[in-house]
Amino acid sequence: MNSFCHWIGMADVFSQSHWDAWKAVGWLGNAVFFSRFIVQWYLTEKRRQVVIPSAFWWLSLAGALLLFVYGLHLGDWVFIFAYAFTWIPYVRNLVIHHRHKAAQQLCAACEATCVPTARFCHHCGTRLPQTQAG
Repeated sequence: MNSFCHWIGMADVFSQSHWDAWKAVGWLGNAVFFSRFIVQWYLTEKRRQVVIPSAFWWLSLAGALLLFVYGLHLGDWVFIFAYAFTWIPYVRNLVIHHRHKAAQQLCAACEATCVPTARFCHHCGTRLPQTQAG
């Protein structure tokens, strides 16, 4: 592995002598940001449809924040600018997800979660009470 790391120009990346708290923040940010891919891929495969869970947006937000702070520490404006505004869509998607989840109806007969505008339960067919949205 040492010759491979040297070949791609990363010979000292994993050397213990170069590690400090800030390097740990940067690598943690990379790990958190990458983990969102694993979460999204796993749930998509599990449900057999494209799924972007709220955990994806939380991991995106945490990873981007860690990488932004690391960029600030380095004083690298390219790095800083790359993560300075990525939090906006992440937070917006979390807000949308929260509003959507809060608006769901619960079927009294089978306890299935139904969309706010549904008049009948998609699972058992029971008529749902009409709300402001329905």
